[in-house]
Amino acid sequence: MAAQEQYEPSQELLAASEAFLEAHPKLKWIEGFAFDINGIPRGKWLPADSAHKLLGGGLQMPRSAVSLDIWGRDIEDSPLVFASGDSDGICMPVSPITMAPWHREQTAQLHMQLFEADGTVLFADPRSQLQKVVARLERLGYKAVCATELEFYLLKEGADELGHPRPVSDNDSDLVPSTDVYDLSELDSQRHFFADVRAACEAQDIPADSIISEYSPGQFEINLLHCNDPVKVADQTLLFKRLLKGVARSHGLRVSTMAKLFGDLAGNGMHVHLSLEDKDGNNVFDDGSEEGTDLLRQAVAGMMATANDSMAIFAPHSNSYRRFQESSHAPLNLCWGYDNRTVTFRIPAGDSNARRIEHRIAGADVNAYLVLAAILAGVCHGLENRLQPPEPVEGDAYQMESEHQLINTWSGALDQFEESKLWKEYFDPEFVDLFVMLKRQEQAEIASRVTDVEYESYLQRV
Repeated sequence: MAAQEQYEPSQELLAASEAFLEAHPKLKWIEGFAFDINGIPRGKWLPADSAHKLLGGGLQMPRSAVSLDIWGRDIEDSPLVFASGDSDGICMPVSPITMAPWHREQTAQLHMQLFEADGTVLFADPRSQLQKVVARLERLGYKAVCATELEFYLLKEGADELGHPRPVSDNDSDLVPSTDVYDLSELDSQRHFFADVRAACEAQDIPADSIISEYSPGQFEINLLHCNDPVKVADQTLLFKRLLKGVARSHGLRVSTMAKLFGDLAGNGMHVHLSLEDKDGNNVFDDGSEEGTDLLRQAVAGMMATANDSMAIFAPHSNSYRRFQESSHAPLNLCWGYDNRTVTFRIPAGDSNARRIEHRIAGADVNAYLVLAAILAGVCHGLENRLQPPEPVEGDAYQMESEHQLINTWSGALDQFEESKLWKEYFDPEFVDLFVMLKRQEQAEIASRVTDVEYESYLQRV
């Protein structure tokens, strides 16, 4: 989307929203919101009779609303705050009105993007940065087909006697850390919660697929189906995270997608599966073999070359870096391989027509717009420069000696993100500067007066 173009919602979106309003005459409230840089929804509740105002761009919010820090505060010295009078932008719908069925009163939601007051793109809205990278990939002649896998903890309301979160389990005895991966009894014990999650997904047209019990008690993973519109995939991922938290509240529970909620239990990741289609809809990673095409290897090489420049996006909080531990299924070395879950970029086995790359770096605490933008920028970089990766790794990548490792500190990741020429090319430079200002402010606050416990209580919002 060119910066000078004015956004208008599609007729399909407006028609679906009108049909929804006609089918729900007893609707009480509508939540209008956009996602900020940390992936937190920012918006307003309005009476249901304000629906047409929302659909027509009648909801205004400060342009700075999408660049608040984790505590919901303005960035000091931000160009969007006092320097420009803290002026308003307008929120325009980017998804149809849908029901938010976890509320007691009939409440709908309208997912929006924040634009400049004249309807042109606002660089600070993170959704715009993904749109920018997607357009660049499409100029190369490709569409990205993506899917996300989100891990999370389902928690009891309230902390234990030590102030620690309490994962749900199928009994009330003291929780003993254990590996419960694929344990159906864990799913059975929460069947009413997951039934409501499934119903809410259907109400919001979110393509939830399989549900599994993950590596720790109370930890689960739900996969979303693939789609050849990365912006829509990111929309669905963030809306799904919001849905999980809403349904959990209605059950007297909580959901956390913090990267490392418990020091001695598994972290939460968000793996991204990716392939590319040409203009005829063919998977250009598929040549009928198990190895895939040269374009697949170029894409892998591009993601490897840009991974450390992107770590501030893949691991956006200090807590994020606790997830990267040996033999944890979170990657440490920059490497790739076939059907190998110890590597950073995995080529899953299976039918060649589904040949794809699994990107395994990001935690579940991320903003999906920025993660997909960073991944696709890496793909573009690999294709445009015809990069080639090293040899694929076989066996345990944690045991390999490599000088190429992922950055393992928040400060180091921010330094490299700020200095990277890549992001000044693929993102709006003003966004890069704003992102760094935001994260430096969070760092300074933690260093000055906020304890880890206080900080991580806020991180549970992401």
